[in-house]
Amino acid sequence: MLSERRQKVLRALIEDYIEYALPVGSRTLTERHHLGVSPATVRNDLSALEDAGFIQQPHTSAGRVPTDAGYRTFVDELLLSGLAEEERPHRDMVEELRSSASELDALMERTSAALARLTNCLSVVMAPSVFAGRIRQITLVSLSDWQAIVIVVAEDGQVVNRTITFTEEVSADELAGAQNLLNRVLVGQSARDVRRSLDANTVEALSDPLVQLIIDEVIDCLGESDGNRAHSLGISSLLRQPEFSDAKALLPVMEVLEDDRVLLHTFDETTQEGGPVMVRIGHENPASELAGVSIVACPYGRGEADGIVAVIGPTRMNYASAIRAVRAAQCVLHDE
Repeated sequence: MLSERRQKVLRALIEDYIEYALPVGSRTLTERHHLGVSPATVRNDLSALEDAGFIQQPHTSAGRVPTDAGYRTFVDELLLSGLAEEERPHRDMVEELRSSASELDALMERTSAALARLTNCLSVVMAPSVFAGRIRQITLVSLSDWQAIVIVVAEDGQVVNRTITFTEEVSADELAGAQNLLNRVLVGQSARDVRRSLDANTVEALSDPLVQLIIDEVIDCLGESDGNRAHSLGISSLLRQPEFSDAKALLPVMEVLEDDRVLLHTFDETTQEGGPVMVRIGHENPASELAGVSIVACPYGRGEADGIVAVIGPTRMNYASAIRAVRAAQCVLHDE
């Protein structure tokens, strides 16, 4: 547990590093901030913070920079201050965007552009997900002994379909049996619930290889449907950040983010976090390629089929600005 003074020193160091992107020394901190102590005391506090893993010294002659743990402490303090619960942040922007577009797709695109502009980060706005909608019916239509079409109807009326190719011959009776089993076990559940059941191996009936193949194809199909409903902007903003001045440093991040499965898995957990805003910092991200970025995201919409608004930027991002911007985007889209 950090003392109040060391929390203040850590906060000042992170704010300086966010603004200037340069290692911060004790003299700089005492000159820029009213810490009420001498540079020598601040030096001791910095050594203690480094020993505790909150900051690190990139070079022996340089100042310190925050670690993921330091950023986490800083962000938790922001969230505890009530920042994420602010009512109608960026009110003027919210009203302007809501009056500028009547269709959800156009509103998502404008909101994504506003997010990128406000945060200088990559913005992602995803439409409400068919992953969250509950399944009404699953139909399997045989094309041959080696192929079939699976059709999934959600309770909100959305329909997705996919052609499945089998590695072995599947008779019409086997297909009918699989269809009956899937409808008996899965109707009324969300696709997200189904995936968790598969991961946990809690439903014995789903262990049949044919059934598992069909469910895997259904989840892939839903994932493709979701991926096509995402708007993202702000690559140029990321390239202007010092961390990504060499475009090669951004390449692994972009390759991961172009993988719809990774993107959906990352944001799938957003609606399960419980709080109004999810903040993932560096190595907290599920994909190792995202260890150099932070993600600020929150759900929007009503009921189970939430959409997602998010910004992705360097761990040095302005978290207060990002949280306010994401919350404003949530307000724009919430009632659509």
